[in-house]
Amino acid sequence: MAQFDRITFDPNILGGQACIRGMRISVSLVVNLIANGMSFAEIVAEYPDLTPDDIRQALRYAAWTAGDVTFTPHQVAA
Repeated sequence: MAQFDRITFDPNILGGQACIRGMRISVSLVVNLIANGMSFAEIVAEYPDLTPDDIRQALRYAAWTAGDVTFTPHQVAA
């Protein structure tokens, strides 16, 4: 999943939802903001830890998951 290096999954952050770079900002939130008409600039102003590249990758990830492919993260034993 190297093409989605900004998308992270952690069971301790938002219950393991797809998030941006380990932050408590989910991919679904970003997609929802875009779907409701916010521009990249408006999103970055509201969430200054995000970058336009984060937003683009969140949209690409959402499109990829909508393509009937599901990624299920597995914990690796330490």
